[in-house]
Amino acid sequence: MSTSNWDEFRTAYHVARFGTVSGAAEALGVHHATVIRHVDALESRLGVKLFQRHARGYTATEAGEDLLKVGQATDDQFSHLVSRIRGRGTEVRGDLVVTTVAGLSGLLIPLIARFQEAHPALTVRYMSDPRLFRLEYGEAHVAIRAGAAPQEPDNIVQPFALIAARLCAAPAYRDRHGLPAGPQDFAGHRFVGHASDTMMAPNYRWLRGAVPADAMVFRASEVDAIEAAVVSGAGIGFVSDWTRAAHPELIEVMPPLADWDSRLWLVSHVDLHRTSKVQSFLSFLKEAARSWPK
Repeated sequence: MSTSNWDEFRTAYHVARFGTVSGAAEALGVHHATVIRHVDALESRLGVKLFQRHARGYTATEAGEDLLKVGQATDDQFSHLVSRIRGRGTEVRGDLVVTTVAGLSGLLIPLIARFQEAHPALTVRYMSDPRLFRLEYGEAHVAIRAGAAPQEPDNIVQPFALIAARLCAAPAYRDRHGLPAGPQDFAGHRFVGHASDTMMAPNYRWLRGAVPADAMVFRASEVDAIEAAVVSGAGIGFVSDWTRAAHPELIEVMPPLADWDSRLWLVSHVDLHRTSKVQSFLSFLKEAARSWPK
């Protein structure tokens, strides 16, 4: 059924309901001429009279009474549907798709588990991938991104957290190779870095400029793997604040620089931003981040 046909049926239902063109026009918010045009067009299309016209208004024929009954049932069904949709909109349930950069799983997954425990009707899909997921195509509900603030149109971007990196070595590395006194000694040591020379995280950009290429003896494409290599003593490298806290035995090779910090952003699309599950999840993450190191 086309939109125009549906409008005609809806108009005829309101005429049968109120018995007057003016009553139907007021209920629908249209001009009375539109009501008359819709009724005439519908009767012509159906080949049957729906109303008897008289001075006091319109009286439904037998066919018009049938239309009134079906229209009332349809109107009731739509009212129930609207109530269900509104009720569902206040629930935290269904799928929640979260995408983020690699290396944040150790931080985020415990938080997501807590959120899901509070909302057991929620199914979470967590995806860490170098690919930039397109929120405008519905590929994810919430994206957690690092670096400069995302600029895609129709996305709502909120600051989330500042992640500080620490240049550390394990006691096992110190025992075998000692520790550098500063960047001037880096050439004589072994380092762990990112596999890609185009990695744009500020700490890895700094490391590429500060460490000779032949001193970079272990490379990995995943931040989790880089941190595991540092903890294992494979070389000096960057770990996050929360990894440093989980491994207090790690030794900081030099004081952290502001240039190493990376900003995290919460990103959601405008069409889904106000849904209950997205709002609840974003609020939960922002509250959790209040207790993180600044």
